[in-house]
Amino acid sequence: MNKDYEVIIIGGSYAGLAAAMALGRALRNVLIIDSGRPCNKQTPHSHNFLTQDGETPHEISAKAKEQVLKYPTITFLNAKATQGIKTDVGFEIGTDTNETFTGKKLLFAAGVKDIMPNIKGFAECWGISVIHCPYCHGYEVKGIKTAIVANGDAAYHYCVLLSQWTSQLTVFTNGKSTLTQEQLEKITAHNIEVIETEIDFFNQTAGKLESIVLRDGSVHNYTVIYSRAPFIQHSSIAQDLGCAIDENGLIVIDNMQKTDVPGLFAAGDCSTMMRSVAIAVAAGMKSGAMINHELSAESF
Repeated sequence: MNKDYEVIIIGGSYAGLAAAMALGRALRNVLIIDSGRPCNKQTPHSHNFLTQDGETPHEISAKAKEQVLKYPTITFLNAKATQGIKTDVGFEIGTDTNETFTGKKLLFAAGVKDIMPNIKGFAECWGISVIHCPYCHGYEVKGIKTAIVANGDAAYHYCVLLSQWTSQLTVFTNGKSTLTQEQLEKITAHNIEVIETEIDFFNQTAGKLESIVLRDGSVHNYTVIYSRAPFIQHSSIAQDLGCAIDENGLIVIDNMQKTDVPGLFAAGDCSTMMRSVAIAVAAGMKSGAMINHELSAESF
């Protein structure tokens, strides 16, 4: 395998593949390094992506990979990028296969890793019946009795947003509420109950929620929950190379997908709170175009 590339892409999911296609069509020599651990692996269907509405995330990425690899200047390596070094001419990336590759430009598209809260059954339901985004999944559960497991501003935001999809909402703060008095008054004015009792576990079968069981023994029957799991960057390489990270734990980029490290770009879930296939694809394509433009300007 070649060791020197014009562009190295860390992360071969939607953003990484979209960038690779743009670069492959620009005749750029590209290496994609991917460890095969997408954060949406449990999600049964993807929505709000034109021509692919209702497809599984895996089907979309598999078809994308097949199309991208038809471009002869693109190479895909099944491996985990483990270290990165900034050099005088670009970047040097090491992998868990004990290989080292160099690239003039680096695109970081490794996504994020969700951290499951300490609630039995949460991890099994994540992406299936515990969902985070109504734009991705709200239509399929519209109009039904829905739980919100969140507190403070996050709970209030969900109440405001989800009222478009259902009028049957209940907030479980899983402990003492941190909602402001103003937020609480507005929530209760919309007939949304707030329950502060701590959650014991989710009763579920194969990720399909049946009920929420609280520490006081009470059982609340729900088939869908909205909640946000905390997350960390899937890889520390961007930080190791000096990329700025914002207060949400995301890589800071400008309008051209550039980080504050020259030659290093970022796209997809690692750099935005708006996590969706369509948005990742758009950011990836834009990154590919911007990287190609930068390479062209430097060599002209």
